[in-house]
Amino acid sequence: MSWQSYIDDHLMADVDGCHLTAAAIVGHDGSVWAQSSNFPQLKPEEVTGIMTDFDTPGSLAPTGLYIGGTKYMVIQGEAGAVIRGKKGAGGATIKKTNLALIIGIYDEPMTPGQCNMVVEKIGDYLIEQGL
Repeated sequence: MSWQSYIDDHLMADVDGCHLTAAAIVGHDGSVWAQSSNFPQLKPEEVTGIMTDFDTPGSLAPTGLYIGGTKYMVIQGEAGAVIRGKKGAGGATIKKTNLALIIGIYDEPMTPGQCNMVVEKIGDYLIEQGL
C-alpha cells in the first residue's frame, strides 16, 4: 500500500459523517511521506520541537505546538507516544511510530476523540508492522 493511500483511504476517511481537515505522514527527520492536499507546510523547527517533546514530554507546553505556523495549546496526550493540541473549535493529534509521525488536524463538527481514534489507529497499525 502506498503512503498516500493511508492518507486518502484511512486518515481522511469519513467517521460518523465527519473527517479530518488535513493529515500527513512525516518521517522523524521532517521528510513528508504523504499528505492531504491542504496540509500546511511544516517548518524544520516545528518537527524538531515535536520530536523533542516525544523525548522530553511537556517541553512544548510552555510555547505551544506549531504545525505549519499555526499554534495549538498542548493538552493531555500520552508521554512519548501521542501529542494533542487544541485551537478554538479544532485541534490536532500527532502519533509517533518507530519511523514516522502521523498528524491529523480537525475542526468541528469532528470531535477531539474522533481525531484521536483515526490518527492513533493508523499509528498503532504501523507500529505493529514495524514502521
